[in-house]
Amino acid sequence: MISIKGLTKTFTTSNNRITAVDDLTLDIKDGEIFGVIGYSGAGKSTFVRLLNRLEEPSAGQVIINDQDITALNSNQLRLTRQEIGMIFQHFNLLWSRTVTDNIAFPLEISGVPKQEREERVQELINLVGLNGRENAYPSQLSGGQKQRVGIARALANRPKVLLCDEATSALDPETTNAILDLLVDINAKLGLTIILITHEMHVIRKISNQVAVMEEGKIVEQGDVLDVFLRPEQPVTKKFVKQIMGSNGDDGAEELVNTYDSGKIVRLHFIGDTTNQALISQMARSFNIDINILQGKITQMQQGAYGTLFVQMDGEKAEIDRAITYITDETSVEVEVVRNVE
Repeated sequence: MISIKGLTKTFTTSNNRITAVDDLTLDIKDGEIFGVIGYSGAGKSTFVRLLNRLEEPSAGQVIINDQDITALNSNQLRLTRQEIGMIFQHFNLLWSRTVTDNIAFPLEISGVPKQEREERVQELINLVGLNGRENAYPSQLSGGQKQRVGIARALANRPKVLLCDEATSALDPETTNAILDLLVDINAKLGLTIILITHEMHVIRKISNQVAVMEEGKIVEQGDVLDVFLRPEQPVTKKFVKQIMGSNGDDGAEELVNTYDSGKIVRLHFIGDTTNQALISQMARSFNIDINILQGKITQMQQGAYGTLFVQMDGEKAEIDRAITYITDETSVEVEVVRNVE
């Protein structure tokens, strides 16, 4: 368990004081992938650097495995940091060292014997998929390969926590997905806790279990990723959800709705396994109504899929009401009547 209590970081300039992280309190469970999302200036990168004291907090506590990181002296902190790996947006590799030597570097600092070091490096090269690139220098690697080196290096000392500060922001979409898949694989195989800092909702929805939304140094919304997608409360969260789903999946729906003059326009929310249900065909067979699909979208998340579908139900009012009652009472699909147009 990672327990963060009242964490604060204030920077003082010649003109004013800036509170980058403002009295932040948060618990993160062991073994989960926890996403922290915010726009530029939200304080998320400062927050993640406070967790291993690359930035010194102005106030508050960071407790990892019952150890107060903020209370450690420099020698204690150096040892504890071996249990907290970190990967960066711009890789931070040593350009004069090969892939093997970059991965081995933290092991050298820790005084690991040469044979053990070599065995560990080979394990990590296999884990991150860099076989055949052991003797390459960073200048000879693609962006995705550089980040794989960064991940392997961060895992060298067998950390219990992995901090990822915008780890995919410098990568193209295809490479981003490959790195995210690798992080999911590492989380499953090693059981370590991953804290993922990003400004991209795509990253959150693909691999995170929980998400915290930061704005002006504070957490303004937090919860299960699927719940946050379904019911975003804060304006900033709604903007992030729109990156993936559009305006809750209804871009252009208002124009579509206004073109129909009978029946009901209904928005259906499919969650998890319900996205695989043949609901529309079932409805058409079971009720004497016509169903016209207007617009829809489904996106995949770590906990399952989430989809929104707009349909027109046309027919006798009583029969339409029976169909809607059936969906509400007999399935886990959420129903919202957008417009009565009879």
